[in-house]
Amino acid sequence: MAEHIYIFKRFERFWHWSQATLIIFLLFSGLEIHGWYSYFGFEKAVEYHTIAAWILVGLWCFAIFWHLTTGEWKQYIPSTKNVMAMANYYLFGIFRNAPHPHRQTALTKHNPLQKLAYLFILAIVGPLIWTTGWLMLFSDVWADWGLGGLVPAWVAFGHVVGAYLMLLFLIVHVYLTTTGATPLAHIKAMITGWEKVH
Repeated sequence: MAEHIYIFKRFERFWHWSQATLIIFLLFSGLEIHGWYSYFGFEKAVEYHTIAAWILVGLWCFAIFWHLTTGEWKQYIPSTKNVMAMANYYLFGIFRNAPHPHRQTALTKHNPLQKLAYLFILAIVGPLIWTTGWLMLFSDVWADWGLGGLVPAWVAFGHVVGAYLMLLFLIVHVYLTTTGATPLAHIKAMITGWEKVH
């Protein structure tokens, strides 16, 4: 028997879709900056990339404040409990119509693998992208410190690695949205806030 529960609050949905839009735009403008194609032109692509990055930083700051003041940060505390059960489900069980090992509620929105993935994004990928992005944005300071072009080269490499890790996360994330009760159930929940659980 299925029931509908209110999982995602209005701000979470706004934050999720705004963040997704900005990250996708940053990935595409970043590819143009690296010469994969030409749409805006290099200078405009850099300008738009920088503007979108600052908007995303502002969104992240507000989201961090919201999570801390509402207590929603507890949703992201990782746990090793049922990690193997979740991995087994995604690798095998889902193809055998096995029951989902995680029961989603308003207090446990994310399963153990999701929590680990979000921790990886929040603790590794995000800081790598933020730090290298800011270092590149203010790279003219490196010359003033007598470091020349050496540091910006490895900083740019770190930024690209972070971007590809974010792209990998995005691809996996989109795939996993199709693993609900129906292929669009999780996406619908992130639009309406209501999740259908069994």
